[in-house]
Amino acid sequence: MKGKSFEIDLRVVTLVCYEFLTIKNKKDLAMAKNSLAWNRSETDEKLNDLLSTLAEEYAIFDNGTGKNLKFIPTNNPDILKVSQKSTNVVIEYGSIVAAARGIGHALAGKNIDEDCVFSTLGIMLDCSRNAVMTVPYLKKWLRRLALMGYNMVMLYTEDTYQLPDEPYFGYMRGGYTLEEMQEVDAYAAKLGIEMVACIQTLGHLEHIIRWGQAYSDVTDTDRVLLVDEEKTYTLINKMLTFWGKAFRSRRIHIGMDETHDLGRGRFMDKFGYERGFDIFNRHLTRVTEICQNIGLKPIIWSDMYFRMGNPNQDYYDPKTVIPEDVKAMIPSDVTLCYWDYYHRDEAFYTDWIRRHRDLGHEPQMGSGVWTWACMWYDHEQTVATVTPCLNACRKEKVKEVYFTMWGDFGAFCEYDSSLAGLAWAADLAYGGKGTDSEVAPLFEAVCGGSYQDQLTAAEIMVNLKSKSDRPTRFLTHLIVWDDPMLGIVWNEFKHYDTNVWSIINDKMAEVYQTLAPSAGNTDAGDIDYVRSICDFIIKKIAFRTKLLQAYQAKNKTALSEVITKNVPECIDALEILTALFRRQWLRRNKPFGLEIMQIRFAGQAARLQETAQRIQELLDGTINSIPEIEAIEANPNPVGQIDQRYGRNISGSML
Repeated sequence: MKGKSFEIDLRVVTLVCYEFLTIKNKKDLAMAKNSLAWNRSETDEKLNDLLSTLAEEYAIFDNGTGKNLKFIPTNNPDILKVSQKSTNVVIEYGSIVAAARGIGHALAGKNIDEDCVFSTLGIMLDCSRNAVMTVPYLKKWLRRLALMGYNMVMLYTEDTYQLPDEPYFGYMRGGYTLEEMQEVDAYAAKLGIEMVACIQTLGHLEHIIRWGQAYSDVTDTDRVLLVDEEKTYTLINKMLTFWGKAFRSRRIHIGMDETHDLGRGRFMDKFGYERGFDIFNRHLTRVTEICQNIGLKPIIWSDMYFRMGNPNQDYYDPKTVIPEDVKAMIPSDVTLCYWDYYHRDEAFYTDWIRRHRDLGHEPQMGSGVWTWACMWYDHEQTVATVTPCLNACRKEKVKEVYFTMWGDFGAFCEYDSSLAGLAWAADLAYGGKGTDSEVAPLFEAVCGGSYQDQLTAAEIMVNLKSKSDRPTRFLTHLIVWDDPMLGIVWNEFKHYDTNVWSIINDKMAEVYQTLAPSAGNTDAGDIDYVRSICDFIIKKIAFRTKLLQAYQAKNKTALSEVITKNVPECIDALEILTALFRRQWLRRNKPFGLEIMQIRFAGQAARLQETAQRIQELLDGTINSIPEIEAIEANPNPVGQIDQRYGRNISGSML
C-alpha cells in the first residue's frame, strides 16, 4: 500500500502543477482569441474600477492591444446591448452590472440585445455547512458573477464569523474576521455587486448552542434562541453591529426560518405556553428595533408565518390560515423572502407570490441553483424549478430574485460546477431561453471550461420517473457512503426499480466515458473529480453485486475474488476520489470542515477492509455467517426511505 499511496499522491501533485500552468497561461490564450482594450481617460470612473478589477484575471487592458471597448450609458437600467465589429465593441448599458455582463459577452465575441427586469439578481452562498470560501476565492467568484450579470451576493453565516468577546463564534469553523468581510465588500463594490449579510437571529444556531456552558442562558431548544431573555438581545446586538461594520449595504437578512420548536423548550418552562405567532412577532419587533438603531433594514425568510398557520407546519399548504391580527403585527419595514426551490408549476409560484403580498409586504424571491445534497451541481432540478419561478416573477413584476446555494449535510458539492447553473439562470433572467448555444459562449469565456462537460457531469444525479410532480432523485453521495456490508441505501433504492443498480451503473459508465480527463484544469467544475466519483461507484456496484451473489450461493472461489480483486479495486478508486475531493476543497475553501469529509471517506475505506476481513474469517471457518450481510433479508419490501443525512444511511445504530 505504501507504493500505491505514493503513486496516487504523485498523480495529484502532477495535476496541481498542470492546473497552475493552465491558470498562468490563461490570459495569453484569451489574448490570442479575443482580448479587449479600453481608454481610461474616456471611460466613467466606476467603469474604470470595474475594468481594472476584471483585468486582474481576464484579457482586458488599459490602452492595450485588443478590440476597443466603448460604453454608452442609457436611462433604462434594464437595457444591455453589445455590438461587435472587427476592431470595436460598443456596450450600451443601464447599470454597472449590465456593463459587466456586456464585457462578459464581449470576451465571448457575442452580439446581444438583452433586458433584465429584476432590480436585484443575486445569489446566496452557504458558508455555514462546513465549507467557508477563502477571501481570494470569493473574489474570483465575484469576478465571474459580475461578468454573468449578478449584482448582489449574500453570504449565509450562522456562526462562521468572529464576534468580540464571543470566542465560540467561528471557533474551529474558519469564521470570517471583520477585516476579511470589509475587504470582500470593497472588492465587490468595484464590480457593481452589493454584499448583503445573511445570518440567523432566532433558529438554525445549533453550532453555537452546542457550547452549552457558554450559551445556556440564551437557549430555548437545541437550535433556537430564547425569546424575551435580555441576554439574547445583547448577543443579537453584537451580531448586527458586526455586519453593520462589515458591509456598506444597509440591507441585512436576519433569517428566522424553520423555527419549528419555537417557545417549546426553556421558554415554556419559564413563561408557559404562548401562541407561536405572538412569540415570533414580538421577537422580530425587538430585532427590528436593534436593526433600526444600527441603521440596518431587515429581511427574513417568510416560511414561519405560513407554517404556524398550518396544523402540520407545512409551508406550501393552500389551506394555511394566517390570522389578521398576526399580519397587522408584522413590522412594516421588514422585507419577506418567499423561498421555494421545489415546485415545477408556474401557477404555484404565482399563487404564493400573491399570498405573500396579502401579508402586506412586497416579497423577494429566493429560488435555488441546486448545490445541496449533491456532489456535483444538479442541473435537472435547477432548470425544472427556476424556469417556472422566473416566469412567474416576471409576470407578477417581482423585482428582487436571488438563487440560494445551500450546503446541507456537509457542503460536499463541487461548488465550481454550479457556475454552469448560474450562467444558465442569468441567461433566463436577462430574457434568454437558456439554450446551450446561448449560455455556452459566455460561460466558457468567463469560467474557462466546457459548458457541455459541466452538464454531462451533472447527470450523475440519476432520476427515475415518479407519479408525483418530482422525479425520484438518487442522491449520489448516499451511494458513496452506503455501508459495504449493511447496504441500507442499496436495499431502499430497489423500492423504486428492482433494476435500479444496473440503471445507475450504466449512467455512471456513460458519464465517465463521455468526459475526457481534464489533466487538472479546474477553472470550472473539476472534471477529473467527477470522473473519480463515477469510477468509484461503478466499482462499488460491481463489488456489492458480486458479494451478495457469492455469499448467497456460498461460492468460496467468488468470495475469495471479492477479497483479492473487488475490495482492492474499490479502495484504490476511493483513494483517488478522496485525494481529488481534498484538492477541490482546498482550492476553494478554508481547511475547516474538510476533516468531516475525510472521516467519511476513511470510514468507507475501513468498512471495505472490514468486509474483506469478515469474508476471510468465513472462509477460514472462524465464523459460520456474516450477519451484517444478511441483515437486509429482514426487510424484503423496503419503503424507499431516502434520508439525505449521513448518519441516517450508514447504519441502523447510533452515530
